[in-house]
Amino acid sequence: MQPTTPLAKFLPYQMSITSNAVSGRIALEYRQRFGLSVPEWRVMAVLGDSGAVTQRELTQRTLMDKVAVNRACKVLEERGLAARTPNEQDGRSHHLDLTESGREMHGHIMPLAVEMERRVFDGFSEEELSQFRSILERVRAQLDEIDSDGIDSGNIGVD
Repeated sequence: MQPTTPLAKFLPYQMSITSNAVSGRIALEYRQRFGLSVPEWRVMAVLGDSGAVTQRELTQRTLMDKVAVNRACKVLEERGLAARTPNEQDGRSHHLDLTESGREMHGHIMPLAVEMERRVFDGFSEEELSQFRSILERVRAQLDEIDSDGIDSGNIGVD
């Protein structure tokens, strides 16, 4: 694709392919060293940060499809890296949390993730990184404000 095509200049596309490139590179490390997929690591990262949460909360926090979250949770449980406990507030759901083995693995992965982040953004100033984080936060907040009912397709693609 030529960098002058409309798609190449479309910001959501640029964000997506950049995110996929960064995630793919980092995932290579997780897969080779720890046998984890991207969804499995994302679930572990959230659990490592927040502690026990429901699968519904994991889906909301990771913005992953609930099927992908469910698969990741099952794999982590099968590997003894996460365990379910009953949800005292809602008997229909369970909390998932890292086991001791899961916390140990998380503790090994986080320094690698931080180092990979450092390498990806090497050459960027602290000011640039701060601005970049701020812009990403604003984009994310803006998405929460968009009302899809207010989008008029204008019969796109209809002659």
